[in-house]
Amino acid sequence: MSSEPSPSGTRELFPVVDATWPAAERRRLGPWTLRRGDGGGNRVSAATLDGEGGGEGGDVAAAEAAMRAWGQVPLFLIRPGDEALDAALAARGYAARDRVVMLSAPTAALAPPDPDPLVIIGDAPLAIMADIWRQGGIGPGRLAVMGRAAGPRAFLLGRTGDRPAGCGFVAVAGEVAMIHALEVAPFARRKGVGVAITRTAARWALGVGATRLTLAVTRANLPARALYARLGTEEVAAYHYRVAPVGASDSG
Repeated sequence: MSSEPSPSGTRELFPVVDATWPAAERRRLGPWTLRRGDGGGNRVSAATLDGEGGGEGGDVAAAEAAMRAWGQVPLFLIRPGDEALDAALAARGYAARDRVVMLSAPTAALAPPDPDPLVIIGDAPLAIMADIWRQGGIGPGRLAVMGRAAGPRAFLLGRTGDRPAGCGFVAVAGEVAMIHALEVAPFARRKGVGVAITRTAARWALGVGATRLTLAVTRANLPARALYARLGTEEVAAYHYRVAPVGASDSG
């Protein structure tokens, strides 16, 4: 597995993230892309530096003010190549949060030859899936994110015997599919449910023309990273967040 994802690899995948896990609103403000999350989590709430001239105090202050106007704590997503911004935010008291790696593999290599009878694919979430997600901390805000994905998408329910045991969401942008919100119920962990959902997602994605399956996982989640390594995924990108200190003003 690569230990140093390239800046270009990271940036090429972020349009896929935006398309398959879309914010409630996205707009430009000078060099920034701002995202309104509406409770959908970090990825749909973080600002990114996507133009020239960002990272200085005044520019950061404008982005902070816009995020606070949305009722959001200022949050910035830091990719390779954003080192100057990372340092500027650290100097302003921003804390690093959630160091993440993106993993990827060819769909053809992940997809099983035959459908898995223990994984159901649907075009909308079942009530039991919402229950499993809720127990894992994935609530209505993130379900709303799934509903906004405009490209091909699927909801997957995995079972252990006849008992619902896990679920996930997969969507496609171009030739890349991305799996999100993979959650396995505590009683079913280490029983192959996550693998079955992932491989079924790859099979579905292959059927709609996606050549690669990608997912994001925190570096600290060693069990998940080990699972995906066994499936043959490779690290292709990395990022982390910087979040404003509690009580900071708009001007920092």
